[in-house]
Amino acid sequence: MSATGAGRAKVTQTRVVVVGAGIAGLAAAHRLLRRGVGVTVLEAADRVGGKLLPGEIAGARVDFGAESMLARRPEAVALAREVGLTDRLQPPATATASLWTRGALRPMPKGHVMGVPGTASALAGVLSEEGLARIERDADLPRTEVGDDVAVGEYVAARLGREVVDRLVEPLLGGVYAGDAYRISLRSAVPQLYQAALTHDSLTRAVREIQAKAAANQQTGPVFMGIEGGVGSLPLAVAESVRERGGEILTGAAVTELRREPSAGWRVVAGGRVLHADAVVVAVPAPAAAALLRTEAPGAAAELTGIEYASMALVTLAYRRADVTLPEGSGFLVPPVDGRSIKASTFASRKWGWIADENPDLLVLRTSVGRHGEMEILQREDAGLVEVSRHDLREATGLDATPLETRVTRWTDGLPQYPVGHHARVARIREHVGRLPGLAVCGAPYDGVGIPACIASAYAAVDQLGGDLSAVPELTANPVQSLHGGAGE
Repeated sequence: MSATGAGRAKVTQTRVVVVGAGIAGLAAAHRLLRRGVGVTVLEAADRVGGKLLPGEIAGARVDFGAESMLARRPEAVALAREVGLTDRLQPPATATASLWTRGALRPMPKGHVMGVPGTASALAGVLSEEGLARIERDADLPRTEVGDDVAVGEYVAARLGREVVDRLVEPLLGGVYAGDAYRISLRSAVPQLYQAALTHDSLTRAVREIQAKAAANQQTGPVFMGIEGGVGSLPLAVAESVRERGGEILTGAAVTELRREPSAGWRVVAGGRVLHADAVVVAVPAPAAAALLRTEAPGAAAELTGIEYASMALVTLAYRRADVTLPEGSGFLVPPVDGRSIKASTFASRKWGWIADENPDLLVLRTSVGRHGEMEILQREDAGLVEVSRHDLREATGLDATPLETRVTRWTDGLPQYPVGHHARVARIREHVGRLPGLAVCGAPYDGVGIPACIASAYAAVDQLGGDLSAVPELTANPVQSLHGGAGE
């Protein structure tokens, strides 16, 4: 309905409108309400949660989207505690995982930073002898200048050889972004390595220093955390808290117009409602944000239009436990260079103790298919994706049983890509948006695709509305987990 809407539009006055009820939008609303600010959240879909999607297969509660969150960053775990999920927080039951590469399942190496090793020996068993020897040359090479930004794959290959990138960096980093390591920004995706590259001649020496600092800071405890019932229960709990605090959440309410008021504030049109607000937080994917901002912030809209997205699919399979024998560990990642169809597999019943406890006779697995630029495989029917998943699982693990039930979840344009120069694009977007009082943006297109990074982005947007810009330059991309749900989580 248009703004005039035949005079039947419901007019609402609210302090802040949040557009989008993914975890970023819900986190923004929750923080605003804690500060005593009235909020209305508008969500185009018929549910909240975005890429966090709980569900069931064969009676077992599982995630059909992201399934874990980084515990070494505080935002996600802290928010879960704030909304009453403390007793349901659970680390993975096992931290061991594998790489399916060079024809075998091989133990996931330790002693690396996003696949970049501190020593050649850390990748023994994964790389060839030639690949290991190439790593040793790093200490003798002249300094590699990274400038304002550089692709992860380009920089690491220059220092340590392509085999490190293709066999380990690519599946780990690609598992987060469903992208290509030779395009992904070092500065945005692995900021600690970018900072180290600015001051170190040797990459392996820089990695060892990063590891030493982490040890000195006593970063103990689980790296990742899950939630009993699924990480998809987090946005549901946040939404419940928002409503309990007096916030309004409307689903099926696509925003069709966002305009500045002649005097002050904003006019927001969503379906049959016209809302007048002091401020607006836009927490939707880049294409939707571009459409909303085209009139009032055309420069930001143009930059947002340039953000590319990757599509992928998750295939969840449930088996009778008695029919299945699996290798040890939580699953495996698959380097694209090996030419397989799937990119990762998670043994969900192994990884999450609550799934096994609730369903002792079932074994739930999932695989991921698709990455940036790979459209052919995603054009197959659901049955075709199940077939290629079962084929690769059989090749990797020997699993040949017939599943009791399968479910294909497609995430079309689900993951924003962070190519070289992404940080500069985000800075330009925020510069354009910052010229408009009472407007802020947040979410996965900007500062990291993981749950804690999206929450941090939301908090910075709320602070910006209050005139506090200090958090914005502190935001850094943090690869924390992926929709793939692979063993690298």
